[in-house]
Amino acid sequence: MAALAVIPPVSARAERIQVEPGADLPAILASAAEGDVIVLKPGEHRGPLRLAKPLILEGEAGARVAGSGSGSVIVVAAPRTVVRQVTVTGSGFDPEAMDAGIFLEKTATGAVIERNRVVGNLYGVYIHGAEDSIVQDNAIIGLQEGRVNEAGNGVSVWNAPGAKVLRNDIRFGRDGIFSITSKRNVFSGNRFRDLRFAIHYMYTNDSEISDNVSSDNSVGFAIMFSHRLKVTGNRSEGDRDHGFLFNYANGSQITGNLVLGRLQPAERWLGIGTRSKDAGEHGLPAGEDKVALAGEGFRPGPTKCVFIYNANQNRFRDNRFEGCEIGIHFTAGSERNEVVGNAFIGNRNQVKYVSTRHIDWSKDGRGNFWSDNPAFDLNGDGVADSPYRPNDLMDKVLWSAPQAKVLANSPAVQVIRWAQAQFPALLPGGVVDSHPLMAPPPRQPDPSGAGR
Repeated sequence: MAALAVIPPVSARAERIQVEPGADLPAILASAAEGDVIVLKPGEHRGPLRLAKPLILEGEAGARVAGSGSGSVIVVAAPRTVVRQVTVTGSGFDPEAMDAGIFLEKTATGAVIERNRVVGNLYGVYIHGAEDSIVQDNAIIGLQEGRVNEAGNGVSVWNAPGAKVLRNDIRFGRDGIFSITSKRNVFSGNRFRDLRFAIHYMYTNDSEISDNVSSDNSVGFAIMFSHRLKVTGNRSEGDRDHGFLFNYANGSQITGNLVLGRLQPAERWLGIGTRSKDAGEHGLPAGEDKVALAGEGFRPGPTKCVFIYNANQNRFRDNRFEGCEIGIHFTAGSERNEVVGNAFIGNRNQVKYVSTRHIDWSKDGRGNFWSDNPAFDLNGDGVADSPYRPNDLMDKVLWSAPQAKVLANSPAVQVIRWAQAQFPALLPGGVVDSHPLMAPPPRQPDPSGAGR
């Protein structure tokens, strides 16, 4: 999704003011007129700065604003202000004070933060109530040492209706984008790596999450206590625990997303809450040859392509869930969810759902594709001739009593499964797909563009 920068109106007396490193930048900002363009020449400019009137703060190549290590580096207080093409570093580390590289106050409505490099701050960009603001095309690199949960987020959004976060590259820190108590937001085209959650939604309604890419994070997209969302065209590639997590999320459209798992070293599941300069990717010692660890020390990641917990009246259509430990874990009384036209491919367990009642994941003669379904299609209509049940009685036993897994390959278990196949009345409640598809939908291309 493209967005046009909102440029503040330029008055007849607007000037383009060149600022050399070492100049009194706060005084220059205070004396500038509304609409002036403040151009930072290459080199280091001392912060903190406060933009109290609508201006454009623009850096030439190599321009850097360095904070004092206390508070936020650049605070935007005026509406329609633009900060672009500046490297920003040196915030404080007080989470209660929300110390950030760039902090947008509530009065900074319509502000635009674009094409900056925001490095090593507690929070990267904090949108604190600034309605209709835009954060786009930035590189945001958070804290790389210490406990992940004590770091700030790449972009934090609090009560900022209409705010947009577009096409940013966000790495390290806690969450890539964290949104709470907001509405009508658009988070689109962003890339996330080496984080806890790529996108974390809390109490954010009527919003869009589209065309984002999450890779090598603990969780890709965590949607909690949020309703009426459009979640479309996103990718989770090799995230550790969940590709998508829906917790008390209702009435949303989840379409055209991809979760792609891959085998990952067991070391990634150890010490995940800390980072060190001496650790390589995912906590392995720097320089460790991860390929040499192949074998029993590897497991699929994500553990669950999708985890649905007490999430109701959502539509899951045309998604692709591939290569996870569990394709979809469905629990805690989730009701009236439509799961149609999706592809479940190569997951060790396609569905985990324990219940005494049946849920049919098909509608209007169309269900989902299951890679382990040995189906026939004699009339060639693209729909299998018999229903598919991803779980049986033994699955229910194994989910309820994990210690029983030692018996999974025993002759007795195989006899029970054979009997269920011959006498369907023995099958327990759970998921059934009455019209399973014979072919999966095509995999979607990387929405953010290859090589970005």
